[in-house]
Amino acid sequence: MSPLLKIRSERDQMSAIERRIADFVLDNAHLLRDYSSQQLASALGISQSSVVKFSQKLGFKGYPDLKYSVGESLARGDGNDENGLPAASEDPPHPHAALAEGLWRAKAQAGEETRLINPPETIDAIADAIRGAQKVFVIGLGADGIQARGFAMRLSLLGILAVHHFDPVLMPAAVSTTSDGDVLLVFSEHGRQSSLCQIARLFHERHGKVVTVTRHTANPLRAHADLSLLVSAHDERAHIQPLLYQTALQQLLDLIFQLLCEDEGRLQQLSINLELMHPMLDT
Repeated sequence: MSPLLKIRSERDQMSAIERRIADFVLDNAHLLRDYSSQQLASALGISQSSVVKFSQKLGFKGYPDLKYSVGESLARGDGNDENGLPAASEDPPHPHAALAEGLWRAKAQAGEETRLINPPETIDAIADAIRGAQKVFVIGLGADGIQARGFAMRLSLLGILAVHHFDPVLMPAAVSTTSDGDVLLVFSEHGRQSSLCQIARLFHERHGKVVTVTRHTANPLRAHADLSLLVSAHDERAHIQPLLYQTALQQLLDLIFQLLCEDEGRLQQLSINLELMHPMLDT
């Protein structure tokens, strides 16, 4: 993995000092060869040992090893420009094209980072849990509810009994019908809603399995998870970051949906349900 991509994918889990170093490396990758560890430390107002520990935490022997790896990455063409996005080969001919290209690259970056922080074993375990459940409960509040509702609908098309909720006050009544092995999918970008944490606790008491869908950050909701889907999507622009999050999350959900479709019986049920829907769409 490119060292710059590794830094971006792990940034959310770093301490405040580590994030300062990470941001400096990402923003000044082309200039890093001119900085010694002491010069980098002085530029950031931190200790030299912090720079060394940062490098070692990423899996390098020390700062020179990190600096060399970054240089090699840039030489291969997988470095980042000043906006944290891969450098374009030429200037687009129209401002709209520039916007589209930048957004596409940012989404691709977020999708790749998200893929790397979700091990295949975790994805398989979540798909297996959904396959084996009698019922799959799905909840998300606010903007999270859009993704939750869409995924619940797709599960239903596969013949999976998916119970979608958007009101945490009514959810405990549904949880009371939980059987062993049922699954609760909780969508919450930042994982801080206490009501969702309470629902997750109630679900555990009924011996259900909780799957949380949040950002790749420590949050209260993840503490209640048996399995976690994690999203890495960063941008300093407030109007762009939600777009990256939604795209990266959708790729994760699409992957799980594909795994569920590998079951021939589920795939046949999907075809049947789509055929039943067509007359309704034509009226």
